[in-house]
Amino acid sequence: MEKLRRVLSGQDDEEQGLTAQVLDASSLSFNTRLKWFVICFVCGIFFSILGTGLLWLPGGIKLFAVFYTLGNLSALASTCFLMGPMKQLKKMFETTRLLATVIMLLCLIFTLCAALWWHKKGLALLFCILQFLSMTWYSLSYIPYARPWIESHIGLPVHGACFSLCLCLCLSLFLSL
Repeated sequence: MEKLRRVLSGQDDEEQGLTAQVLDASSLSFNTRLKWFVICFVCGIFFSILGTGLLWLPGGIKLFAVFYTLGNLSALASTCFLMGPMKQLKKMFETTRLLATVIMLLCLIFTLCAALWWHKKGLALLFCILQFLSMTWYSLSYIPYARPWIESHIGLPVHGACFSLCLCLCLSLFLSL
């Protein structure tokens, strides 16, 4: 009966656009969002720890890079359940987070490339470290005044120039390995 009522009122799901369907799909209850946030976040932590454990096995650098990256992606995706995927994407690419987001995503990609295609173990490990640092810097952007506080206590400006310098250093190391 409800389906008939939606069709007659012009609100049939089949006639909705893709954007409307995505927005409707993200209209979960708060409890459901919270449960899936916790599930994804815990999976992210589990994958990261599992990857770290696999690092010590022979040939484990590939598994480490894959599981560590999967863990970070899962932790990042977990926040989509709290605020919705569209709002998450908008917030990720705001001007205050743009550089941190781009560096973080590049580090995720370069970690997998270094481990799986380029077969550069040292570079894969270096990109995992940069992945951690860029994910931390990205996460701090959601806490008011956290970045300026960190910069004042370290004594160095840890803004985008440092990440750009690290990225250039990694690329130069890649070319020399």
